[in-house]
Amino acid sequence: MTSTFMGLEIGKRGIHAHQQALHVTGHNLDNANTEGYSRQRIEMSASRPIYMPGLNREETPGQIGQGVAVERIERIRDQLLDRRIVAQSSNEGYWNARDPYVSMMEQLYLEPGQNSVRSKTDEFWDAWQELSMFPAETAPRTAVIERGKTLIDGIHNRYQGLKGLQTQTDGDIELTVIRVNELSRQIAGLNRDIQRIQAQGDNPNDLMDRRDLLVDKLSSIIEITTDNRDPEEFKVHTAGFVLVQGQIGRQFDLRKGIDTEGFAHIYWQDTQQEIRFNRGSLGALLELRDETIAQEIQTLDNMTMNFVDLVNEIHREGYGLNGVTGLNFFSEYPFVTNVNGNYDRSGDGLFDSSYIYRMNGQNALEANAQPGLEGVITLSAADGEIQVPYYATDTVNDIVTRINNSGAEVVARLNRDGSLSLKGTPAEAVNGTRENPDFVIRHVEDSGYFLTGYAGLLNASGPDGAYNWAQADAVVALRGGAENYALAPVAHPSGWIEVNPALAKDTQSVVAGFGFNGRTANPGNGDAAAAIAAIRNTPVMVGRLSTFDDYFADTVGRIGLLGEQSGRALETENLIMKQLRDMRQSISGVSIDEELANMIRYQHGYNAAARYITTVNSMLDTLINRMGV
Repeated sequence: MTSTFMGLEIGKRGIHAHQQALHVTGHNLDNANTEGYSRQRIEMSASRPIYMPGLNREETPGQIGQGVAVERIERIRDQLLDRRIVAQSSNEGYWNARDPYVSMMEQLYLEPGQNSVRSKTDEFWDAWQELSMFPAETAPRTAVIERGKTLIDGIHNRYQGLKGLQTQTDGDIELTVIRVNELSRQIAGLNRDIQRIQAQGDNPNDLMDRRDLLVDKLSSIIEITTDNRDPEEFKVHTAGFVLVQGQIGRQFDLRKGIDTEGFAHIYWQDTQQEIRFNRGSLGALLELRDETIAQEIQTLDNMTMNFVDLVNEIHREGYGLNGVTGLNFFSEYPFVTNVNGNYDRSGDGLFDSSYIYRMNGQNALEANAQPGLEGVITLSAADGEIQVPYYATDTVNDIVTRINNSGAEVVARLNRDGSLSLKGTPAEAVNGTRENPDFVIRHVEDSGYFLTGYAGLLNASGPDGAYNWAQADAVVALRGGAENYALAPVAHPSGWIEVNPALAKDTQSVVAGFGFNGRTANPGNGDAAAAIAAIRNTPVMVGRLSTFDDYFADTVGRIGLLGEQSGRALETENLIMKQLRDMRQSISGVSIDEELANMIRYQHGYNAAARYITTVNSMLDTLINRMGV
């Protein structure tokens, strides 16, 4: 049987429901500009009726309702769209982090311009050309030295700029890892609070908004996926591992070491396993530091090392105006002091490696001659060894070209005397790490007789006669003495190379001509200066590139393409993310007009419920106070 005062209860429920709806509307309006906020919607339903089906229910014309009830307050989100945004954010974060650094790299090259390294190199060659025409004068020698110093300053400035960018990215990596750790902790903390509230039957909408916002921020830093199939254990995965699981937020450590040039590498704090990121802003910073900028430094080092070696090779053979010979034009600093290149790589106090940069054969070769030999040359490569076959119909030039196109970390050329010259190149990174040293020849072997009897480079054929760097005194496999090989340089020659101070003190020691039969050069002989000037356009194999002009053209083209790629990719990702965010805003964002309309609607509902209570109250007043005896 219904109560006499049931009407008051129905009215009260209506007032409470519409009052709560007004509160939700006000909450939406207040947070219209709050980052990450999702509009909330109240869901009302008819309260449970008095009479439910059963044998003991009274006979009534129907179920008697008890007003309205608030079922829940839910936030409006599209989970599929959220996952799409999380997946795409790492691409936007990657290009957002990469684009500014690429722009700064472009500014370092100053191409084209009079202050670029290329312009200063051209001026250096021009100075040698002028000396070749006036070999008996002092002024051209002074010009050679000064332009050499200017060129070296330009190389140093580029190296320092690139190194500064690399150091800056390393600092950003450290700050970014700290940020990732903080986001991981915050998401785990929010998971804990959300679980407690959900256990009480409530919807922690604002906390879930905050968690989604942190997930969005995290997804722009590293590539992540989320898993909320289990409402009690929200998960975040990255790089195939769990980063956040429920209330546990895993952390990262940073380690620095000599083998990483003092730069920080990232490890899981609990397992101490190294981890690499490929996308997101952190992935971009790691790629910039360890690959893009590192490769630019390697390329500059390679150019510098070849440049110095070639100029010094000719300068040592020439004679100065004062009769001095055997001097290098540029100061060289070998990585090891042992004359055989022996080095203790393992650190146990015993020599176990040989660090050789260049090795020359003793025999003069003709580029177009056919040796008429067959065999396989084995050379060191980034991830093992590469075999280079040669055939009886090949010319010397064919074999040299095949070596240079093989992908080995060794290049070949015929030097000024026609001898075969092999040089080590910068080592490539394998799986994100660079284990091998730059400018070190690690393996040279010939199954036939091209490198042995014909070129005069190795003493014997086959594995027993191979040059192998992983042992002390590996140079015993080479024919000739120390004059036929050069030791590997100290790391990053572009940062330390200088003009020989002895030449600055006595400019007459700068060579201009070659001697003859042990006699000093004639004062009017400019052959040595002309030979150095000719290096400009001579195929000298700067890595995979033939000439120095090729190097500069490749450098300018490469850095220009990097900038173009970065700018276009960033623009594309920004457009994609704008569309996705606009779509989410249209679904989850607060519309002021819509909320004001809801406010009026709920206000009318509140007034109606209040009016209903007034009417019921008047009826009860008549029943209780005005019915007399």
